[in-house]
Amino acid sequence: MTPAERLKGLETFVAVAEAGSFTAAAERLNLTNSAVGKAIARLEGRLHKQLFDRTTRRLAMTDAGELFYAACVRVLEELETAERDLSSEHIEPSGRLRVDMPATFGRLHAIPSLLAFARAHPRIAPQVSFTDRFVDVVEDGLDVVVRIGGPDAWPATLGYRYLGSEELVFCAAPDYLARHGEPDSLERLFEHDAVLYGRADGSASPWFVGDGRSPPARRHVEGRIVLGQAEAQVAAVEAGLGIAQLATWLVAPRIRDGRLVKVLPALATQGLPLHLVWQKRRQQVPKVQALVAHFEETLRIRPEE
Repeated sequence: MTPAERLKGLETFVAVAEAGSFTAAAERLNLTNSAVGKAIARLEGRLHKQLFDRTTRRLAMTDAGELFYAACVRVLEELETAERDLSSEHIEPSGRLRVDMPATFGRLHAIPSLLAFARAHPRIAPQVSFTDRFVDVVEDGLDVVVRIGGPDAWPATLGYRYLGSEELVFCAAPDYLARHGEPDSLERLFEHDAVLYGRADGSASPWFVGDGRSPPARRHVEGRIVLGQAEAQVAAVEAGLGIAQLATWLVAPRIRDGRLVKVLPALATQGLPLHLVWQKRRQQVPKVQALVAHFEETLRIRPEE
């Protein structure tokens, strides 16, 4: 089957799904009810799937229909964007732009940058999701992804940019240190209450300890409190519940204004890398090029940020 044949009926299907009836879709497309019904029947026959549950009172998409609808919308948006990009009237990047980013880093750093980008490009319509897990850029139909961490080698289908690495520091509230004393060695550090990052499976992230000359070693710690969200960790440390190892992009303002204090600053170590990721086959699309260039300029991680 040729690509052109695969596209037949997609616009009709999307119109029916969005209008909720064959009649409303036929009016929207300036077709007869019969033509719309035949187009859907041919599409279902080709896919060997029922896309709609039909009763005398209502029309609803099946599970297969919901899945196919999401894919069709992405395809039709891509075609619309491509037509705009090739149009002689095209002046600037435009169209729907799907972006995914980590929740906390996204809220504190990536979103302010993206909002500035959106103001500068009013014809672009960002659609932003927040996911801390590693997403499938191609399968999820994403345009640009911001990721802290990632695989050692990115798949050949993806383009990426390295934007620096986190700096991890130990920190505590002045009140906690006044009550418990400030550790003066690594051994003393492990005697203190620890505020750790935890996962849904009950495990807690280790601390990373290095001397600046070799890769940091993982040290598992018993936590005074374990939290599954980075800003909750910061709140617990600020409340005086213990010492945490946190990225400077997360705590630098609190260290500058004295709400938190670095503990054993010589033990600061490199954390996870920050990357921009996108589908390589779409890297020449103007809206993708524009956002990648903008993020490259505004999202680089530097020490003390």
